[in-house]
Amino acid sequence: MPSISPLSGTPAQERSLNQGSDPAGRTAGAVPAMTRNRPFGWLLVITGAIGWIASGTLVLEKLAVLQDPNHTTVCDVNPWISCGQVMQTWQSSLFGFPNMFIGIVAFGVIITVGMALLAGATFARWFWAGLQAGVTLGFIFVVWLWSQALYDIHVLCPFCMIVWAAMIPLFVWVTIRNITARVIPVPENAARIVGDSGWIITALLYVAVIATIFFAFIQVFAGTSGF
Repeated sequence: MPSISPLSGTPAQERSLNQGSDPAGRTAGAVPAMTRNRPFGWLLVITGAIGWIASGTLVLEKLAVLQDPNHTTVCDVNPWISCGQVMQTWQSSLFGFPNMFIGIVAFGVIITVGMALLAGATFARWFWAGLQAGVTLGFIFVVWLWSQALYDIHVLCPFCMIVWAAMIPLFVWVTIRNITARVIPVPENAARIVGDSGWIITALLYVAVIATIFFAFIQVFAGTSGF
């Protein structure tokens, strides 16, 4: 079957993204290297694998807790760091089933897309728009779970935090890739700035997460929590 580009359906435009030129006519230097198919495919595979393994571990621990309510999960460290305590909250099964089952499916899709890109596959624009929608919804869901863990549950789940960590570069670079490929229409100057700032944006989001954790648990870090 012929390859389909993410823009107007011509293989040449998709090849231009692989080779470092922009389908809209920009020079190779204007296209972030991470948005080209091979490095971008590896990014999807690596972040997807990290998220899938973390979600899979949570699934196994959740099944163990269902079999034995007294089961101690592998990440039950203390009252502030405990997957088991988080699993007992309503937030851990927001849609009526454990959230980690969503991760198993969603990260499996991400891995599959990444492997397809590494194998040379190309996808239509509607596919990239759908992937963007899915990753964006996943990122919003993760941000909500993060806020609940910090400000409502007041307990950190280490494997949940691994999922957070995987979602940050995944969301940032899927978005930048789609901006670069004109799946998300933005002004040329804005696209260039965003494209050049991918890892800076990723780092700032990591710093923001670490900072919020520190201030939310400052009594624990200061030794005044009574624990």
